[in-house]
Amino acid sequence: MTELTLEIADHIAIGTLAAGVARKAQPLTVVVLDAGGHIIVAKRADGSGILRIEIALGKAYGALGFGLPSRTLNKRAADNPNFFTAVAAASGGRVVPNAGGVLLRNSRGHVVGAVGVSGDTPDMDEDCALDGIEGCGLTADAGRS
Repeated sequence: MTELTLEIADHIAIGTLAAGVARKAQPLTVVVLDAGGHIIVAKRADGSGILRIEIALGKAYGALGFGLPSRTLNKRAADNPNFFTAVAAASGGRVVPNAGGVLLRNSRGHVVGAVGVSGDTPDMDEDCALDGIEGCGLTADAGRS
């Protein structure tokens, strides 16, 4: 059973940034968290904006906090904005309900961490995360149907 290690997290981060270059995305920032919400790896492409690390962290942190991909949180926030305003306050602003926060699941389906990406459109951020996660032995859960 694959667990999230520093080696795997680094592979995901490097792969995500490489996907950004290959897809001609704006400069990306990627954060990989363990299941407890602790940063394992954070990397920024040259030229990535100054708030990108906080946004990427918020996407991953929110996904972990709710056990749902940030794409799903975005849909729920649209349906219940007052609740997500309260969540923002309760979390100290650490939840960003926008696509680009992807859960990492092991072979048993347990959440072992999350990846957050920021720098381009939410869809592009998420696509690059999915590319980076591919082949690492973990399953990406992005909430796409």
